[in-house]
Amino acid sequence: MATSRTNSEAVVQVDLEATVRRSSRSVLTPTRFQYSAEIATDIKKKRTTTTTRPTTHNDKKHQNSRKDIKEEDVKNSAVECTSGGHAGLSSYELERLENIKQNQAFLSSINLFQATEELKQVTRPKLSKRRLMRLQAAVEKGVPVRKSLRLQSLTLPPKPRETQICGLSHKRPPGPLLMKPVNMEDEAKLSYTPIYILFVCFFLIYPAPHEDIKMELSLKEYRSALKNMKTTEDREAIVVNKLLVCAAFHPCTSSLLMATGNTFGTVGLWQLGSDWGNDSVLRFEPHTRVVACIAFSRAHPTHLLSLSHDGTVRCMDVEKAVFDDVYDSEEPLKTFDFMSHDCTSLVVGYFNGKVAIVDRRTPGNSHESIHSLKFKRSLLCVSVHPLQKQYFAVAENGIVNIYDSRYLKEKKSKTVSQLHGHSLSIHGAYFSPRTGNRVLTSCMDGYIRIYDTSAMTKKAPLLTSIRHKLQTASYRTRVSAVWDPKQEDCFVVGSTSKRHIVLVFHESGKLLHSFVDRDNVTSVLSVTAFHPTRNALLGGNASGQLHVFSD
Repeated sequence: MATSRTNSEAVVQVDLEATVRRSSRSVLTPTRFQYSAEIATDIKKKRTTTTTRPTTHNDKKHQNSRKDIKEEDVKNSAVECTSGGHAGLSSYELERLENIKQNQAFLSSINLFQATEELKQVTRPKLSKRRLMRLQAAVEKGVPVRKSLRLQSLTLPPKPRETQICGLSHKRPPGPLLMKPVNMEDEAKLSYTPIYILFVCFFLIYPAPHEDIKMELSLKEYRSALKNMKTTEDREAIVVNKLLVCAAFHPCTSSLLMATGNTFGTVGLWQLGSDWGNDSVLRFEPHTRVVACIAFSRAHPTHLLSLSHDGTVRCMDVEKAVFDDVYDSEEPLKTFDFMSHDCTSLVVGYFNGKVAIVDRRTPGNSHESIHSLKFKRSLLCVSVHPLQKQYFAVAENGIVNIYDSRYLKEKKSKTVSQLHGHSLSIHGAYFSPRTGNRVLTSCMDGYIRIYDTSAMTKKAPLLTSIRHKLQTASYRTRVSAVWDPKQEDCFVVGSTSKRHIVLVFHESGKLLHSFVDRDNVTSVLSVTAFHPTRNALLGGNASGQLHVFSD
């Protein structure tokens, strides 16, 4: 009996030592359950109601043995902490730390860390000249440090309530608005100098009416002209802030003048190589919402028309230095196009599928007539035939319809021709610029299609279908293919799969040229447009920046 008792005591002693010497990293922390208030009160009642068992001699002996084990554990932990500063580590972990020290010593001996820092300094991108000039100007002016209202111990002023008119935000007051650049100082706004410069650039450099339009080139000559068009750092500028929605060239020949519109109602003007405004840019705010469409008048070189989602169409008249009120609606507008050669008549498209015929010669800012089309769908694009101005194409959700303005009805107007084959929404449909025998469409199903509209049949035949990725993010303008006004059978489109590329195609689907510049173009150029007379191409991105490719 004595031997068996001693053996059991020995076994117990071995197990206790093993638990004491176990590493602190391998021991799991005890989990404590969180009980609800009702369960906790029940547990307390059970604990108080249970009878306490009287302590015996064996229980006292067991408590004394637990105290001895705790004292021994404290002594062992104190010894481990004093030995090398790596308490509780295994031999493998100690060996690993030693290898790390040796590797770091070797790398420092060959000066590898210093070489990496020098390489970072060399490969760091250099600031452009324009960026350096802005930074130096800011330092010279002593721009104060910006502080938040919280640091200034100020409270945010209450936000004024905006008046709502049929779901639209408040508009600019009706009537003509003065041309006041918003990106210039107050003293410069009051002077007439920038307006005079604009008038000179619009009026004097515009081609005379008797000048012949540039003849169409052969395909070989056209391709060689495209290869000579390049962009540089001096041919780019941020014309508007935020998302750029639309852009257009002025048809002047001796200078490149461009106009853009953004999502905040801003109209920007940029003349390449000029010195007006900031970075040759002037910005105006004639609208309060998205400027969806913008176009220069070919008959009146001093007129620039802009359409906005706030329900207004305005004309920037540089001679008068005002933004005239052309058309005003209580519903949001989407697009417009000229219906006459003198650019006095317009067809204006609504979001809800209606079109309005507007004559600028009529006093007031109302329409001549308004019509509901055959399908009650959202209208996305309008294009007028270049020769037969009574025909206009309308891009709706899944179909392109061609109407005759002479036979429009108040409701459910009949179509002259239809362009089938699209499976998703169409955000671009344009007649060819010289004859109107082709219609170029861009659809969200990933295809660019070209239809034959020379005969105006009930169902226009499909000529070419080109696979091209047109899907973009919500913060970018939709990519759409547009014709080259100088070339009847060629068009340009941006690329969403490759950010720094702009492609030029023939109507047969053949790729003619790719504009690639990895150094200057680093984003998707959603908005593209060719100059009507010169070898020049503009491309705009989501940041409001324009790039110009020219010879």
